[in-house]
Amino acid sequence: MERVTTARALYASDEPIKIGVSSCLLGEPVRFDGGHKRSDFLVDTLGRFVEFVPVCPEMEIGLGTPRETLRLVHDGNASHKARLVTHKSGIDLTENMNAYAQRRVIALGRADLCGYVLKKDSPSCGMERVRVYGTSGMPTRDGIGLFAAALIRRYPSLPVEEEGRLNDPRLRENFVERVFAYRRLRAFFASRWTLGGLVQFHTAHKLVLMAHSPKAYDELGRFVANAKRLERDKISEHYELAFMEALKKLATTARHTNALHHMLGYLRQHLDGNARNELVTLIEDFRRGLVPLVVPITLFRHYVRTFEITYLQGQVYLEPHPKELMLRNHV
Repeated sequence: MERVTTARALYASDEPIKIGVSSCLLGEPVRFDGGHKRSDFLVDTLGRFVEFVPVCPEMEIGLGTPRETLRLVHDGNASHKARLVTHKSGIDLTENMNAYAQRRVIALGRADLCGYVLKKDSPSCGMERVRVYGTSGMPTRDGIGLFAAALIRRYPSLPVEEEGRLNDPRLRENFVERVFAYRRLRAFFASRWTLGGLVQFHTAHKLVLMAHSPKAYDELGRFVANAKRLERDKISEHYELAFMEALKKLATTARHTNALHHMLGYLRQHLDGNARNELVTLIEDFRRGLVPLVVPITLFRHYVRTFEITYLQGQVYLEPHPKELMLRNHV
């Protein structure tokens, strides 16, 4: 019988994993020119495991398609806040978009999203480095779309990424890992959880956190150990924010290597010299960039199943997201 602490059991739920997404990325013809920016990864790969909640702020505030392009413009005041205006006619849509964004992000909270993918460079949806125009001809690249800003302010721990950054294998793996981690975390705190259960959850994510931020793992461990003095809502709020913030830090080859050696320690008594040397060699090959992470992980998973290593069976690190996504084949 499969143990309740395995990664597979932590994934188990009858509810779909929902991810908010800019509608154009799903192939919907909502762009200013009547086109779209379909993302093959989102639609054809990730879409097999999640349910998308499409949103197009510009269409939803009543703009049609095709339509005049929008841009962010410095307001000229000391606050340096950007305003959303139409490019040619100069119509100011800032208040309209901000009011809509506040309503929409609250409504999205009822959808139980586990992540969000935004359209890069968009004056409404861009997450970072959006062009902001001033009195000079050259725009700065320091803006954020008005809808994106409202979303991130409202849900600071929600995994949010731009579709352009998902072309980077490490950023793509990081985002999907955060989506599934957020799902597990929210499901845990939605249950009749106990402090003992939180200790178990934290322990199950030890190697995941070590690959991202060993410091965060230690700090969260101390927080959990002393949490009995706090109110339950304070515990869940603090842990969620700190846990998800830790996972934002990209896992590095060095920290992955450290996690792999940590796992090796639990297998030493079960392996003969040749088997140990094979694992050590694969870990070194990964460290040197000769093989992707999936290679040593696959062999570890084999040994963990074969020898029923209870501690490692309960480590999410061995399967933080569905292997069918093949994300670790490229990191």
